[in-house]
Amino acid sequence: IKVAGWQGKIDPSEARQGGKLENAKLEKVGNDLRVTTGPAVAYWNPSNVATGNYTVKATFTEEKYMSLNNHPHPYGLFIAGNDMGTDKQSYLYCTAYGNGRFIVRGFSGDTTFRLNGRGEEHAAINKASGVGASVTQEIALSVKGDKIECAINGQVVGSYDKSMAVGEKKLKSTDGVYGIRFGHNTDAVVKGLTLTKH
Repeated sequence: IKVAGWQGKIDPSEARQGGKLENAKLEKVGNDLRVTTGPAVAYWNPSNVATGNYTVKATFTEEKYMSLNNHPHPYGLFIAGNDMGTDKQSYLYCTAYGNGRFIVRGFSGDTTFRLNGRGEEHAAINKASGVGASVTQEIALSVKGDKIECAINGQVVGSYDKSMAVGEKKLKSTDGVYGIRFGHNTDAVVKGLTLTKH
């Protein structure tokens, strides 16, 4: 991790297989963040905390689609991070794939919970024209009253009742740390990670 103040933790399953945080890289390129992963990982700055009703947004560019893998891997945002960096950490993420799919899923310690199964397609999500092509997605995760919404490229692709995500073996709350989440063997640039309060 070459960005001051930032921390990271790889997925429990990757750690069990011998993966190490050092096998993934977070660096600054100008005002942007660049992530190159081995293992699947979440990165955050502990001072980035969102409470109440809010939207977290960033733009992700995979400059060379599937450059480090033989099938599409996702990247995107997470919110509601609690106990980050510990074995009990919990958060909820929405990530996009360069083939037009997205997935909304959460972690609570070793437990995974899925809000849209194994992911789904949506017309709003940009598709890379081919392997090695550039593809960009603007991803936003919002908490609005009793709803959690994921919007990609300006369109809501998934809306979920908060009750689906908060509770035992799920999130402690929708308040918490926000950050970025990358699947394994992925390389992308993150621009304009911002928080807007509602």
